[in-house]
Amino acid sequence: MLTLLRGNRDFRRLFTAQVVSYCGDWFATVAMIGLVLDLTGSALAASLVFVAQSLPAFLMTPFAGPVADRFDRKKVMVVVSAMQVGAALLFLLARSPGTVWLAFAAQMLITALGAFFGPASQAAVPNLVDPEDLVPATTLISATWGAMLAIGSALGAIFATVFGRDAAFMADAASFVLAGLIITSIRRPTSAAVTHVRSRMRPFADTREALAYARRDHSMLYLLLSKGGFGLASGTVGMLAILATDSFGAGDGGTGLLLAARGIGVVAGPVLAGRLARTTDVPGILRVCALSCISYGITYALVGQAPALIVAFALVLIAHLGGGAQWTLSTIGLQLTTPDDMRGRIMAADFALATLSMAISYSLAGVLESVIGVSGVLALFGAFGVLWGLFYLRLTRSLRTELAARPSPNSPARAD
Repeated sequence: MLTLLRGNRDFRRLFTAQVVSYCGDWFATVAMIGLVLDLTGSALAASLVFVAQSLPAFLMTPFAGPVADRFDRKKVMVVVSAMQVGAALLFLLARSPGTVWLAFAAQMLITALGAFFGPASQAAVPNLVDPEDLVPATTLISATWGAMLAIGSALGAIFATVFGRDAAFMADAASFVLAGLIITSIRRPTSAAVTHVRSRMRPFADTREALAYARRDHSMLYLLLSKGGFGLASGTVGMLAILATDSFGAGDGGTGLLLAARGIGVVAGPVLAGRLARTTDVPGILRVCALSCISYGITYALVGQAPALIVAFALVLIAHLGGGAQWTLSTIGLQLTTPDDMRGRIMAADFALATLSMAISYSLAGVLESVIGVSGVLALFGAFGVLWGLFYLRLTRSLRTELAARPSPNSPARAD
């Protein structure tokens, strides 16, 4: 991976831009969760922070995917970054319980705009790297989110504590400025020439076309379902701030620590999974996605019983080894199986299914917390994760058998 970063200037700049942007995002997330808890004192409101980070992406999918396939992906990313600057500055206006909605509005705008950035970035990767570098490049891009979750959450907690939450929000805005400037320096085309279609965009028809294509290709269909089902178990993440603040009395610092554990797991998970299954082998990817969800569910059920913050940290990290493996490997599978002219829409659909299921899960977890408590929510959603993993193993069994019997069913060249 280091060789790829050193040798490929344009991919290195895309990677660097994402590092900067993600770091700013997690600065803002830690500060926003603390702000919402201070202004509302509500566990449900804290869970809704994560809903604001996910649901708008689902709503933008019919537009984001076609945009990534029909327009220059580099320009899309630059324009989105510029617009996110203004959205991030809205955080500064949330000063009281009556204006806390402005913080949610800021987060929802950033997420909605990010729905255009994500598919454009992911769809651009196969155009910026050679076919043999696609798997390490995709793994590196996916790991970036987790690494910045770990680093950004930890630094964000320190930064917000030392300099205040307003400074953290301003750092988020500055990160979008810097990311946009870095992306403008990418020289290699981010789209194949054939994808530069200038006919009238039909958001819903274009999305239906891509989904119809996926229904005919069971490998693509089951890879799309992977994140969607996994997302329904992710309400556990919405409980981390409540666990840190109420159960352990650790405030913003504790929240940042548990989010950092999540990030470390997301980074290390794909590396560990890559040693257990060939990352260019779709049957292996499908199997690891199922086992990862089972591992995630079991471990999160134990988080609610943790006697100390450091124990919760270790368990969250282990849980997200599975979460990170599932997320990254399902993305690699889609990169391998999707043609360029469909890739933006398929990546957007993948993100949409994930974010919709996550938004539902976060909301339900926030409601249930007042009834069964944090440990009850973690046990319930952990059990669902185990059940989904077992179901997914059975669902994909015949496809895995069929694909394993074919000679060389997938190779990185298919994604170029």
